[in-house]
Amino acid sequence: MGWRWLGALLLLPVQLLWLAGKAAACLVLPPRLRDLSRESVLITGGGRGIGRHLATEFAKRGARKIILWGRTEKCLKETTEEIRTMGTECHYFICDVGNREEVYQQAKAVREKVGDITILVNNAAVVHGKSLMDSDDDALLKSQHINTLGQFWTTKAFLPRMLELQNGHIVCLNSVLALSAIPGAIDYCTSKASSFAFMESLTLGLLDCPGVNATTVLPFHTSTEMFQGMRIRFPKLFPPLKPETVARRTVEAVQMNQALLLLPWTMNILVILKSILPQSALEEIHKFSGSYTCMNTFKGRT
Repeated sequence: MGWRWLGALLLLPVQLLWLAGKAAACLVLPPRLRDLSRESVLITGGGRGIGRHLATEFAKRGARKIILWGRTEKCLKETTEEIRTMGTECHYFICDVGNREEVYQQAKAVREKVGDITILVNNAAVVHGKSLMDSDDDALLKSQHINTLGQFWTTKAFLPRMLELQNGHIVCLNSVLALSAIPGAIDYCTSKASSFAFMESLTLGLLDCPGVNATTVLPFHTSTEMFQGMRIRFPKLFPPLKPETVARRTVEAVQMNQALLLLPWTMNILVILKSILPQSALEEIHKFSGSYTCMNTFKGRT
């Protein structure tokens, strides 16, 4: 028993070096992308913003079916018509992912009308852009229900069948604010941090589930109406991401079976700095970059 333990301990550094080298090689060599022609993709919050661009990107890359969930029928209908003009089968369902009973009911309707879902993209989110003391209690609950608990309900609704088929992918459109919170968005930051922990636990839990994987995407500020009015100090140095860029990189990450994606790549530096710098130094970075006051001009959509 002791020798076996020692052998495993000695083997671990070799395995880590091999995996690190393999990951580095993937950055240089052209990746082998997963074929999406047999996949049925469900996107929550799919009527507008990043969700709409995700739908068009999956369609461009040959997804067999696109299913959109959201709360606003007008936006869902417009996006559905756009996808259909691209020659891809598309359906939409009115669904508030923060409502557990509604999620389970609409998941059943999707299975009956469309069939099995093999890629689930949890994209729906809300932000209220207020401090804790200025926030309405119901608004705070709404953020947690949609941004965090909604993932529990959608994943529980579709993951069992993916495990049966040994074919599935759970995707979470999260935010870099899950790792580095800012004032003025305490509801959003809290919910995204919880969502990140959910996906980290889920990803590890799927290690022994062949054919089923997970991807978490952590983008920087993206230029959608959701965060309209948000301002940082050096917009030319840290420009907001385009939603179509986030969508393209997300679909690529799914095709490459990439577990974690930070956008842009410079956000990896932020993770390192948070690990080594004292809190006082991190506070100075927030003040210097303007993230400390970036929500003061917020007037986005909730």
